[in-house]
Amino acid sequence: MRPNFIIAGKLTREYLLPPQGSPLLDSPGGNLIYTVGGLAVWDKNIGMVARITKEYPQEWLSEFQKRGFDIRGIETAEENFDLRSFIAYTDTHERSHTSVVSHFARREMTFPKTLLGYQPRDETIKDLRTMDSSSPSALDIPKDYHDVTHIHLCPFDFASQSQMVKLFKNASTQTVTLDPAPAYMTPRFWRELRLVLQGVTAFHPSEEEIRALFWGETNDLWDMAKQVSDYGVKFIVIKCGAQGQIMYDSVSKKKYEIPAYPSRVADPTGAGDAFCGGFLAGFQKTGDPLQAVLHGNVSASLKVEGSGAFYPLDVMPGLAEARLHALKEMARQI
Repeated sequence: MRPNFIIAGKLTREYLLPPQGSPLLDSPGGNLIYTVGGLAVWDKNIGMVARITKEYPQEWLSEFQKRGFDIRGIETAEENFDLRSFIAYTDTHERSHTSVVSHFARREMTFPKTLLGYQPRDETIKDLRTMDSSSPSALDIPKDYHDVTHIHLCPFDFASQSQMVKLFKNASTQTVTLDPAPAYMTPRFWRELRLVLQGVTAFHPSEEEIRALFWGETNDLWDMAKQVSDYGVKFIVIKCGAQGQIMYDSVSKKKYEIPAYPSRVADPTGAGDAFCGGFLAGFQKTGDPLQAVLHGNVSASLKVEGSGAFYPLDVMPGLAEARLHALKEMARQI
């Protein structure tokens, strides 16, 4: 059966030291799996697109299948690349990807041998045409995925994202949502980004990312959103972390502020990705961008309450719908 959604992103072997709760050492991670977790709160018929190496645990792929996800778009690459990722939180809940040994020492934990030799990835971009071997490739996408109507691209290198947008933007019936990679959200890459945005339905930068893109030009988030919309993007949703989201609907010219659902924050890892998954589910279900943001907001609120990409799927039945109903009263048009 053809999936209702395609999510393209990265899969990692995640070493996570969360703000609260037990560490997760060598567990399924990556923006793809967190996005799938947020979407699957509402609909589990999802096709996953990623590249892995032969070292990626087969039992994790089996778990994805058992949960009902289509993994035919996960390609095992011939070349080898490091799938490990490290995330730790400081006492002030700031996220860190470096000083790996010191984070374990501070928590009086034994440093895992499987992390020996780990180096954080250098995300600096010199040439936008360079493809990352760990990014999903448009060439690997199964043929029957090409006609799926709702597609989300997680953050990965610009060249690979561009290829994906070109693959899907030809059909007027398709909805393509894009979460940018922080590395190319700078003023010097704005010209190239504008070309890609012409094939995007909804753009999901964080506040920090979009401010970096318009650095030195404007401090007004609504002005930034309007400038992005000039290149054909219908809905610009700026993720503002604990403050929620703001959305500019360029079709109706309406502006919305949506506060984050007030949930208990145990681990914010992947909350932005979960939001993007929930947004796509909500948009597919209702065709309404505000309803889509509400769905994404709820997915993120479930994710932050625990660790692991699939935490939102194991909460009490009916909780997501109850939060969606409550959040409708909190969103406001400005």
